[in-house]
Amino acid sequence: MNCNICSLYICVKNMDRSIKFYEEFFEQSVTERDNLYSVFEINGFRFGLFAYKVANEKHIFGSNCLPSISVDDIETLKLKTQGKEICFPITKIDDNWVANL
Repeated sequence: MNCNICSLYICVKNMDRSIKFYEEFFEQSVTERDNLYSVFEINGFRFGLFAYKVANEKHIFGSNCLPSISVDDIETLKLKTQGKEICFPITKIDDNWVANL
């Protein structure tokens, strides 16, 4: 079986706050903006933000969706996350630097 992942979405509590964060992080404007589901088109990949409360859906937060986003260097990641709410701080694990934002 040959699989390709072309998109994913994460559940967000506050669409405006999430869009602002990812616009700053990705250095681009949101591609499709909506109060329920907004999308960033990033090099052919669709990264969606889903406002689960607007849809009256229950959601349990945890490690159920962890997108992997690479950056050029760790200093860029540190600058982009400075002053932001971080669930898991920037940490070196094996050969990778990881953070949950």
